[in-house]
Amino acid sequence: MDINKRVEGMTYAIREIVVNAREVEKEGHEVLKLNIGDPNKYDFDTPDFLKHALADAALGGNNYYGDSEGIPAVCEAIANREKKYKNIDIAPEQYLPTSGASEGMNMVFASLVGSGDNVVMPGPSYPLYISLTTFYGGNPVEYRTIEEEGWQPDIDDIRSKVNENTKAIVVINPNNPTGALYPEKLLKEITDIAAENDVPIICDEIYDLIAFDRKFVSTASLSDDVNFIVIGGLSKVYFAPGWRIGYMGFKGPDDEINKLKEACYKMARGRLSTNTPAQLALKTAMESDHSYLNDYLPKLKERAKFSFKRLNEIEGISVTEAHGAMYMFPKIELESYKGRDKQFVLDLLKEKQVLTVHGSGFGEQYGGDHFRIVFLPPMETLENAFDKLEDFCKSKK
Repeated sequence: MDINKRVEGMTYAIREIVVNAREVEKEGHEVLKLNIGDPNKYDFDTPDFLKHALADAALGGNNYYGDSEGIPAVCEAIANREKKYKNIDIAPEQYLPTSGASEGMNMVFASLVGSGDNVVMPGPSYPLYISLTTFYGGNPVEYRTIEEEGWQPDIDDIRSKVNENTKAIVVINPNNPTGALYPEKLLKEITDIAAENDVPIICDEIYDLIAFDRKFVSTASLSDDVNFIVIGGLSKVYFAPGWRIGYMGFKGPDDEINKLKEACYKMARGRLSTNTPAQLALKTAMESDHSYLNDYLPKLKERAKFSFKRLNEIEGISVTEAHGAMYMFPKIELESYKGRDKQFVLDLLKEKQVLTVHGSGFGEQYGGDHFRIVFLPPMETLENAFDKLEDFCKSKK
């Protein structure tokens, strides 16, 4: 059977490295996992009120196909939430619930990207953006984010890389994989570039309320002259990644954004509907007061602070501080692993049973010579993992 080369070329480092970890576990070793941004794999849990909302929706008979474009009351709740917390003015009918944020990304890229097109995205970047661009025949173009400045985007580099073939600019804020949080002034400059070039911005804001010390600002709140696709969902802020429920919002100054929305609607109709009970739980999430974050965020912040301090104590490793999301992106400064970050990750797994993700999996140009960790695990796990990392680095000097 011949497999389409588009599929053969798809990679997703975050999941692929798990195959290697399973082999280590088969040998009888316990693996300390710092690899995946799934809070429920650690000591976080979906808030009880959301579990009850999902169960009540199913037990209440809401097990039918919903509207392909989303249940209207759910879309209204999303619009109210985005306005309240992010000052984004998007009408309810401009939102589309999706089967996880990833489905929304796929719809957008399928609608926008073709052969010879490019998508300008941060370097390092979330791997799915790279894979989807390539899958639909386009070229992923990474703009520089400056490690020495906390992985902030290089505005001049963005400007130099947007051209007549650019179909979108991607902004991931708070950022995966670096944990960076972008200031309003910088985001406004990105919207200015988009306006000058008549290019839409894909705003990946799945981590929007997970911010430490600094205020989160939505890119889509800063201009009425740019077309925006805003992406959110239950996976991160609401600690329910396995439910696979997300949403997209379409905002723009004219009818151009509605062409994209209608294209996504066509694909939505092809998959009939998003999970109906999960949509109703999404409505409950959108209408909640988010008080559960009063417990979750301090715990995350403590682990982020500890990880930043401890990693920088390890000779051969350096890292910038995370101000949001769940990740850090340490630099490998060991000469023996220069240009070999994947081998570093594989050797660390084999020799010390600590699982991370190689930085080149987030883009070769800016991700190389780094690796990604999550600071979701309990303090004891982080301490143990970093001690093992330190021993490993000492052995490789």
